[in-house]
Amino acid sequence: MTLDYQVIDKEMISSLSFPHDEVLEEIQDIKQRQQDLERALSLGNLEHLKMKIYFEDEEGKKMVETTVWGITDSRIILKQGVVIPVNRIFKII
Repeated sequence: MTLDYQVIDKEMISSLSFPHDEVLEEIQDIKQRQQDLERALSLGNLEHLKMKIYFEDEEGKKMVETTVWGITDSRIILKQGVVIPVNRIFKII
């Protein structure tokens, strides 16, 4: 599954465009993503661990490996104020 994703640098994310629709279809998957986001936030803030974030912009599926610094209802915040909309994230490992 992860072979379908283009690996990009965190610095490239701010230049991407994100559609507004949700990438996940199942309620259970959406709940799991929220739990994974909260775990990633804890690991990022406490241990500065980098997570692999699998997401999709308007051009296709991407993966970035970075630290999650914050979470709002609608997006995750990475270093230098870079954000990814939560509804565009498939999974976080």
